[in-house]
Amino acid sequence: MLQADPHLSCTMMVGMNTKSPTPVAVVTGGARGIGLAVGQWFLEHGHRIVLIDTDADTLRQTVDHLARSDDVMGLHADVSKPEQVESAAQQVMARWGRADALVNNAGVAVFKPVLETTFEEWRYVLGTNLDGAFLCSQAFGRIMAKQKSGAIVNIASISGLRASTLRVAYGTSKAAIIHLTKQYAAELGNYGVRVNAVCPGPVETEMAKLVHSVAIRSDYIDTIPLGRYGSPQEMAQTVGFLCSSQASYINGQFLAVDGGFDASGVGLPTLRRNDPEIRHVGQPPDSSH
Repeated sequence: MLQADPHLSCTMMVGMNTKSPTPVAVVTGGARGIGLAVGQWFLEHGHRIVLIDTDADTLRQTVDHLARSDDVMGLHADVSKPEQVESAAQQVMARWGRADALVNNAGVAVFKPVLETTFEEWRYVLGTNLDGAFLCSQAFGRIMAKQKSGAIVNIASISGLRASTLRVAYGTSKAAIIHLTKQYAAELGNYGVRVNAVCPGPVETEMAKLVHSVAIRSDYIDTIPLGRYGSPQEMAQTVGFLCSSQASYINGQFLAVDGGFDASGVGLPTLRRNDPEIRHVGQPPDSSH
């Protein structure tokens, strides 16, 4: 069951369902990385936030660091578990009585050759990445539909747009999320709820620093016209825009935030070598060549 640690969730007694005058954004996988950056964006733009994560210790540290107990709610929950997602939605409504934005960011990955990937690993990845997005969209989508307003943004990936090695489960889950986005947009749009997806390219997170070797980073740089990784803040700004009134007529779309990765093919390294004006792109800042 969802763990209602008072230090994290600040769970309210039943009956305290007073609707907050301030909009509320729910972010899964919100304890670190892109999810945390998204949560901070919402705080900076006049929202209260709910951060949902399976890592209780990191979530607790994040809530403490934000130091906004009136505006931040941390919920330790597994988005692949239907009863935990429903409990999370109930706690949000019990405390603040509304949900205006949902960002389905929680995700896991297994990087293995396709023929070595087990069914258990396949289900683990799809359970969090795809089932989690479905379950949260069901729970919070109902709230938004009743409100006749709201926005959902699913965090997909460039791996859902272009196949690459060692990620049969991850890439498939992200491709499915893109179509899931369109399915929800087609129906929830009738209730005034918009649903879109962001497809990040490689992002400078702590996780990326751990799993991306020098060789992998070089491979990415060789295929990204902007010649660098993105930042969590760049992803958050895109998510925030899609949830804002500035995107009020955008529904059922996916946006690659990838420095041009999806647009490019072969030839970038050769192009850079042959043109002195762009030879520095993708090189360390202190490199003279």
